[in-house]
This record gives sequence, C-alpha cells and structure tokens, in this order.
Amino acid sequence: MTLTRFLLGALPGTAALLIGIGMARFGYTPLIPALIQDGWLQASEAVYLGATNLTGYLFGSMLSYRLATRFGAGPMVRLALVLTTLSFIVCALPLGFWWFVPWRFMAGFTGAMLMIIALPIILVRMPLDRRARAAGVVFTGVGIGVAASGSLVPSLAAFSVSAVWLGMALVSGSLTLITWRSWVQAAAPVAATSEELSGKLLSRPIVLLLLAYGFDSFGFVPHTVFWVDFVARGLGRGLAEGGFYWVCFGVGALCGPLAAGFTAEKLGFHRALIIAFLLKSFGIFLPLLSTSVPALMLSPFLAGAFAPGISAILSGRVAELVGLTRHRQVWGWMTVAVGAAQACGGYSLSYLFTQTHSYMLQFLIGGTALAIGAVLVALSGSKPRTA
Repeated sequence: MTLTRFLLGALPGTAALLIGIGMARFGYTPLIPALIQDGWLQASEAVYLGATNLTGYLFGSMLSYRLATRFGAGPMVRLALVLTTLSFIVCALPLGFWWFVPWRFMAGFTGAMLMIIALPIILVRMPLDRRARAAGVVFTGVGIGVAASGSLVPSLAAFSVSAVWLGMALVSGSLTLITWRSWVQAAAPVAATSEELSGKLLSRPIVLLLLAYGFDSFGFVPHTVFWVDFVARGLGRGLAEGGFYWVCFGVGALCGPLAAGFTAEKLGFHRALIIAFLLKSFGIFLPLLSTSVPALMLSPFLAGAFAPGISAILSGRVAELVGLTRHRQVWGWMTVAVGAAQACGGYSLSYLFTQTHSYMLQFLIGGTALAIGAVLVALSGSKPRTA
C-alpha cells in the first residue's frame, strides 16, 4: 500500500473523529466561560451540560454496535455525521438550559457512534502491519478538532456565542460532504481465524483493560470539563488565555496518536499502554505542583496527547487479543466503559465542584484514577493472542 493510498484510506476516519469527538465533545470545553459570561447559562448549568454530553456518549456506546449490525455501518456513520452537524446549528439559539440538554445529549450519542463504528471500518481496510499507524492517523482527528476549537472559540466568541456554534456547524457540515462517499459501503468483514473463534471475548485481560479504560476516562474528566474555566476564571487569566492553553491540549491530541502508533510498533501495545497511562497521570497531577506557564502548557499537552493516544493503543491491543473480526464488539464494550465512567465522573465531579469550587481537588482525583488504571494495565498481561 502506497503512502497516498494509506492516507486517503485513513482520512475519512480522521474527519469522523474530528467532528464527533474533537468538536462535538471537546469543542464545548473552551466555550463554557463564554456561555457563563454572556448569560446563556449559569455556572452550574454549564458544567452539568458537559456531563449531559457524556451521558449521551454512554447511551451511544451501548447502542452503536446493534445499530451498525441492523442498519449497516456506513449508513450509521453518515447519519451520525448529519445529526452532529444539526446539533451545532440548533445550539446557536439562546433558549436556555433545557433547550440545550437534548441536543448536547444527541451530540454525545453520535460521537460514540462515530468512535465505535467508523474506526473498525478504517482498520479493516488496512494491511495488518499498518493498523497501529492507521489508528494513530485516525485519532489525530480528535487533536485537530480540539486545536481548532481552542483557536476559533475565543475569536468567534468575540462576535457572539451563536457564531461559535455556527462556525463548528460549518466545519462539520463541510467535512461531512467531503467524506460522504467514503461511507457508501463499509469494507466486508475479514474471515475469522480458528484461533480467534476459539478464544473467549470476556477474558481476564479484557476485563482488566475495561476497568483501566474506565479509570482513564474518569480521570481526565477534570481537564475536559474544567480546564479552560480553571485558567479563565479560577486563575483569573481570561478566556483568550484559557483558549490558548486548550490549544496545547489540542496539539497534544494531534501528536499523541501518531506517537502512540509508532511507540506501539516498537515496544508492543502492552508496554506502550502502561507508559501512556503513567504520563497522562503525571499530566493530570501537574497543576497541583505548579501553575507556572510551562506547567500550564505541559499539563493539557500530556492530557491531550494520551486522551486519543491511549484509545489508539488500546484499540490495537484489543485487536491483538481478540482478532479484528471481533474488534467492533469488544471495542463497543470498551466505549461503554468509557461512557459509563465519563457520565459518572461528569455528574459526580460537577456536583463536587458546585459544593467545593475547588479545581485542585478535581485534578487530585483525576490523577489518582489514572494511576490506578496504569496498575490494572500492568496486571492485564503482555502476551498477544493473535499475530
């Protein structure tokens, strides 16, 4: 496979995650201070709305596999792209908290659909020795979306909050049109090997990785919900500076998956996953040690790098353990674990914040969760089942 064919094959997946995760989920974080300052939402409403998006992600992760099986993977990816774009458009209307709730829920739901359904479509089209790298390329879409939102939100918010939502709708709609034909027909499933069919899906390593992924997802909720607000209002540095440090998160999310893919090829998925968990834990803990400019840049960079980076490595590890034919089902379970942990973390940490107004307590809890996740990964074993 030539480099051009490889990139053309992976880029539709990149666009799907840019829309569904990079903007629909992470694009809301730098918007929180503007929503509060412009009177669209109260502070408590803004953080609970972020949790509502995570709840939508949970339900989407539970239903995506069934929807793709019944209606086809390609049509479901198309539907998710259209609905995500629609959610941006309707959120441009300042009609209050309860107006936003169903649309932000829907954006979370469709984001999970794109994560679960689009990624396996891309991986099954790739040669075996390119799948780790392909997953890395696909997950850069998250970083591109985060970096774009961190740059565009403060600029567009200077005009109006509505301009921010419509700007994201324009990007999402354009990418949907560009990649539309890529989802006409999903690649046919690869025939399962006898070794893949003989193995149990819910093995001890898979259970431990499910738990670890849950702790990972819970652990970086403080950064994905509170980080820009922490800089803008908590440290008193304003929305523009908060947006700048969110761009650092996006740059990390852009670099992380590619680095993760190459690291997994060199060290193996298991070792790369342990390293990723430990570095991400350090990044979440870092604000407890320092709020200097270098620390405020490094913390979101590491959290951003290993948000999609861990997902990219873990996706490859799942394929290594259960085979690519069963990947979509187990990856669906993994995404359910993510959704449950994020929804739990979103609501519980939002409630904790409304009671304590402490950002540092959020980072302490998050970093600890990531450290526990690293231990669980280490205990999951390193031996692959498939070549």
